[in-house]
Amino acid sequence: MNPTTRAVPNQPITDHKEITMAKQRLITKEGLPREAFAITGNPEDPSTWQLPHHTKSILRALKGNLELEETIDCEEISRAVIGLSPKRYGQRVSADPEQILIAAKHLASHYTKARKPLPDILAALV
Repeated sequence: MNPTTRAVPNQPITDHKEITMAKQRLITKEGLPREAFAITGNPEDPSTWQLPHHTKSILRALKGNLELEETIDCEEISRAVIGLSPKRYGQRVSADPEQILIAAKHLASHYTKARKPLPDILAALV
């Protein structure tokens, strides 16, 4: 497999092998790698990446120098959750239903790992 492709596109990375492959990528958006976003429409096109929810320290986590969960940005993850809400003020993030569900499950996993209750928006989606 090419180090810039994913075994399962548009899904969050959970496999250590894929994390190792992610270390080899240099494509970023706003200084963040693709792994910092809940939705990555096209992994090679940062303009399709949406809902950032990690700090730039995710780069250290991808190198194995920090736990991934320690890189969550509390304000950004809250904004990302709101971006999935059909009742959001303004406009819902532009994504197909499958991407919305994948993003919701990914964000919910962060809340679960942090032993925090799911926001109502996520609870309704997952």
